[in-house]
Amino acid sequence: MNLLPSLRYLVALNEHRHFGRAAQACHITQPALSNALRALEQEFAAVIVKRERNYVGFTPEGEIILASAQRMLHEHALLQEALKGDALAPHGSLRIGAVPTAVPMAARFAAMLQARQSGIRPIVLSLSSAELEKGLETLSLDLAMGYVERMDARSVRLRSLEQYTEHYFLLRRVDNPQTAGLRIGPPLTWAQAGRFPLCLLTPEMHNRTIVDAALRQAGVQVVPAMETNSILAMALSVVQGQMCGILPGALVGAVRSDYQLEALPLVEPEVRTPIGFMFNAQARLSRSQQAAMELARDVQWLQHAAMHSGMLTSPTAGSA
Repeated sequence: MNLLPSLRYLVALNEHRHFGRAAQACHITQPALSNALRALEQEFAAVIVKRERNYVGFTPEGEIILASAQRMLHEHALLQEALKGDALAPHGSLRIGAVPTAVPMAARFAAMLQARQSGIRPIVLSLSSAELEKGLETLSLDLAMGYVERMDARSVRLRSLEQYTEHYFLLRRVDNPQTAGLRIGPPLTWAQAGRFPLCLLTPEMHNRTIVDAALRQAGVQVVPAMETNSILAMALSVVQGQMCGILPGALVGAVRSDYQLEALPLVEPEVRTPIGFMFNAQARLSRSQQAAMELARDVQWLQHAAMHSGMLTSPTAGSA
């Protein structure tokens, strides 16, 4: 039995939670994947996967083997990088997860990183906060951009590097659009925002937790006109003109060129949410990760992040 490929199949099964999709991701047939997993079970004299018609999870012994597989594959990748790569020109993929509201900033970061280090191939994934934390714990993610305030809620030791502080806006369509792009309007209280028909993210998303808490603090109980777990669906519901959305500056900054929209900064209460990169402190960093963390500390990048998030007070706010 070739151990490393079999461990990769095991990790793929954990990631995709489906035998067929895991096999497809590994470019093998489903029977080949199943045979490799049975060979692993024989090697370790333990049942790894719960035997059902469909995938239902790992046994307790399987979870132990999975954790070891993830660490072994991580170290194997680092060894290959050390033997083949150039310390000054890292190569390979870099998996960056981001909460949906931070995806525009993660995409900007990935593009700047790739421009500086052409050998790095960033992969930007939109994931929930829980999925980010799980991905860091299992080493299936290299970096995660999300809410650093959640770090204490997980047992895995994470380290964070704050990138920007998020502010919130009511986004709405205007009847008399201007030609110079999105308009930043006057401040609006959260209580006033609660009177509009709102499209909000679904309750399991951390952004919704922040929005609900601010509305409660303002003394408003809101029943959304629409809920979605898709940022695109929320934006389109606002563009349609019947509803408003409550969005952080990073998302508002991504639609600055839309002259039909107006963003009103929300006040009373003043809600400030730190967003940062997180990584697993128990695992050695690859050269690609090190290059990414170097950029995350770079003044030019931090200024760029501030320009496209937060209060959007840069000179380009309101222009295409």
